[in-house]
Amino acid sequence: MKRVSFAEFGGPDVLQLVAAEEPHAGPGQVRIAVRAAGVNPVDWRIREGQFQRVHPIELPAGVGQDASGVVDEVGEGVEGIAVGDRVFGEGTHTYAEFAVLSAWARMPERLTFQEAAGYPSVVETALRILREVGVRSGQTLLVSGASGGVGSAVLQIARDRGIATIGTAGAANQDYLRGLGALATTYGAGWAERVRQLGRVDAALDLAGSGVIRELVELTGDPRKVLSIADLGAPEFGVRFSGVAGSVPEALAEAVDLISRGRLHIPVEKSYPLAEAATAHAESQAGHTRGRRVLTV
Repeated sequence: MKRVSFAEFGGPDVLQLVAAEEPHAGPGQVRIAVRAAGVNPVDWRIREGQFQRVHPIELPAGVGQDASGVVDEVGEGVEGIAVGDRVFGEGTHTYAEFAVLSAWARMPERLTFQEAAGYPSVVETALRILREVGVRSGQTLLVSGASGGVGSAVLQIARDRGIATIGTAGAANQDYLRGLGALATTYGAGWAERVRQLGRVDAALDLAGSGVIRELVELTGDPRKVLSIADLGAPEFGVRFSGVAGSVPEALAEAVDLISRGRLHIPVEKSYPLAEAATAHAESQAGHTRGRRVLTV
């Protein structure tokens, strides 16, 4: 089969489409013929070697953790799923023609494969950080870098739970944030004051890692009410960095429920063939994403 791999840490150009042996489903796993794979910031952070100290990997290595596709192998002990089922979920080395998933759910009927590939880790992350930051119904949550996949999910899940939101994003994404139920403002010079004019902030999430932790602490008045998934320096300000995944099966089940009720939709901004994974990474790193980017097989 073909898969995207890298043999050294570095920029997007280290990604290569190579021939590789097919993986096979072990106990408690399924294998899918991949139709689409989600492109996540964690993918290019791993490619750059940012997590080597805490989660070392051996090179050469595959890329990707989210995918959608058709089940073609069912591992020992797996029940309730069969060859031919359309699923989306999380696994390893999903930028490939075949991938093994360790967590999955049947795709909601209304989703395309490209759309479905954008949900698994994004929804898990959104649910986890909403829980960890401790924001409740009736309170207001500030989301810095709100227009990407995780931000899109956070705003919609918060709205479903009765939590008001303020989102920061680029000028081109202001109407997009408003469409998701948030009060919106731009980042850049004077952004914190613009947020203050929109109202009180009870908790805040940093999704972009753009050096805003100090201001988020000032806006909430308490570093314990701020959480980052993108700034490894956050603990220097007493702010929690959340990088350890929670229960993906539970997150997938909640995603299916939200999607089925029409309460969650994450658009695909752009899709690319596997051979253009490097371009997908470069454009993901450039920011300004509205929703998700995916690779198609």
